[in-house]
Parts: sequence; C-alpha cells; structure tokens
Amino acid sequence: MPLIRAFTLFVLAFAATASAAAESVIRSQEHAFRVVTVARGLEFPWSLAFLPDGRRLVTERPGRLRFLNADWALDPQPVQGLPEIAASGQGGLLDVVPHPRFAENELIYFSYSARGAGGIGTEVARGRLVDHRLENVEVLFRQQPKSGGGRHFGSRLVFDRQGLLYITLGDRGEQERAQKMDDLAGKIVRLHDDGRIPQDNPFVKRAGARPEIFSLGNRNVQGATLHPTTGELWTHEHGPQGGDEVNIIRAGRNYGWPTITYGVEYGIGTKIGEGVRKPGMEQPLHIWVPSIAPSGLAIYRGDRFPRWRGDLFVGALRGQELVRLRFDGERQVQEERLLEGVLGRIRDVRAGPDGYLYLLTDSGDGVIARLEPATAP
Repeated sequence: MPLIRAFTLFVLAFAATASAAAESVIRSQEHAFRVVTVARGLEFPWSLAFLPDGRRLVTERPGRLRFLNADWALDPQPVQGLPEIAASGQGGLLDVVPHPRFAENELIYFSYSARGAGGIGTEVARGRLVDHRLENVEVLFRQQPKSGGGRHFGSRLVFDRQGLLYITLGDRGEQERAQKMDDLAGKIVRLHDDGRIPQDNPFVKRAGARPEIFSLGNRNVQGATLHPTTGELWTHEHGPQGGDEVNIIRAGRNYGWPTITYGVEYGIGTKIGEGVRKPGMEQPLHIWVPSIAPSGLAIYRGDRFPRWRGDLFVGALRGQELVRLRFDGERQVQEERLLEGVLGRIRDVRAGPDGYLYLLTDSGDGVIARLEPATAP
C-alpha cells in the first residue's frame, strides 16, 4: 500500500505539473508562447535599453538608472552622475537609448522631468557611460516653457537612420499648447545628436515658430519606434477619454490635438474641439475607443516569432494588456488583444536583439517579462 500510494501521489503531482505547464502556454492567432519573468524588484520601470556587450539599462521613474547583466541579474548599485530629476506625478527618469554608435563613443541619451523657471518640463541629456558612472553629462534639450502639474511629459527618444534624434513631448495637461508654434508642449522635436537644430526642420524659417519642432498637435506620445522597412517614425499617443491613436510622424504635419480628436472630456463626455476631421490635420491610422492608455511600442523584426514579423506591439496601462496590430502598408488589417490582466499595467515594450519581446510593468514592484515561443504540449 505505501508503494502504491507513493506512485499515485507521483502520478497526481506529475499531472498537476503538466497541467500548470499547459496553462502557462498562451496561444495567440499566430504563435503559442510563454511569459517568463527575467527581472523583479524594480520601482516603476519606464524604459529598457540593450547595449552591445550584452548588458541592459533600465530606468526607474523615481530617478535611478540600473544595470542588468547578461544573466538579467539586477545590479544593486545605480549608475551615478545623473542630473537632478524632478520625480513628480507622471514625471521622473523616463526613456533611455544608446547612441547608434555606442560601441565607439559609449554615449547614452535619457529623458527626464526637471525643474526650472515656471515649473517642470521634459529635458534630454547625454553622457559617456564609464563603469557605473555617467561622465561629461550635457543637457541637450529643455522643453520650454516649463509649467506646473505632473502630467503628459511624453519622453520617448528615437534615432533615425541619419542619426537624428526625435523627442516626443506631451501637452503637460494644457490642451491649447499643442497648437502653439512658439511652445514646445504637444510636439515632436528633431535634433542632431549633439542638440543642434537641423536646418531642414520644417519650421526653421517660419517666424514665431520654434525651429526644433518636427510635428505638432500631439497630445502625449509615449510609444515611438522607427519602421524597419520605411525608416519612418511610427507612434501612438494617449487620447483623453477615448481616442488613443497610431500615427506616422511626417515633417511639418499637424496631428490635430485638441482641435480634432476621437476622444471626449473625462467624466462628463462632452466634445473636445471641432469634431474628428479638419482640412490640414492628419487622420490617425488606428484609434482605440474606449482608451487602452497605450505606452511602449515595438515593431517585431526577429526570428523567434516569424509570423509576427512586421507587426506592432503596444503596451496598455488602462487595458493591462499587450495589443498586436498588423498593417498592410498604412491600412490596419488585424488587431489581437493578449495578456489581459496577466502582468498588470504594461509601461514599455522592446524587441530585443535576441529576437524575444520584452515587457516592463508599471508598478512599485515592477518586473521585466520576456515572451518566449512555446511548443504546444
């Protein structure tokens, strides 16, 4: 009897393990995959960057820049040498990206909220990463004018194929600023890697306009990436109550906020602006009504999930999910909702150089999770 009982318990344990393994496999329309947590104990992680030597950098919104080694172990010692950061509301230490020639110059770029005359605003700096310290830190960009409040800092950073730097900037919760040409709120700006203004920026010669501006009418872009085929900047941005958007950002274009929007005022549902269309203002490629609160954007181009190649992956804060979008050129043809409620609020989405997808969770005990292919049991 003891032998039979032991064997029975073994069979039951094996069956329970197999069942748990089966439940951990998620089947999407194109691939089966598992969600594997690779790092824990992060305080509101905001952005993840991959370095050529296999290390990673992760930002924590309260103001820490941390190393993750090749085995995803979190270094307890933060990187030193950052400027003073105003971690207020949605602000803090936000995006981080290496220079396209990081292997040669060891430069990293990061965005953050900082205090100055008039309040708080988004700034961008760069520094040379030496061991656990940033050296020769330079502030390349300061959003002007600064203002009060702790909302809508934007802050995604993207280098294009020519090495020009795009910076997304939120409207700071003051809608009318997104249409003002002498104001950097609600804009996307384009700079050289040293902070100089490109002379072919669309408004360089326009009187009364800030020459840094590349596009306007952007409410709060928190997802931005370069398209691997066209080289254009694809973004998504937060709408108000409804009206989150996916856009392609082109020189001098006006993306409408707050004159046109598919969203309505929070709580009361009243119309914002003049409607959903107006001549001279761009229409989004895709909208979400109701809002999913998108944050983080990657276009998959790896080999681990071949049937996902070219698809957009969008993290959702309010929706607590990962959204996969497929486009035929500029026409959206498929949408799939994944991981609803599995990880919580997803803050960033990154396609790693190893072909996996990585997700950061917006939590005081945040994690980095990796999507790995799974063979159906």
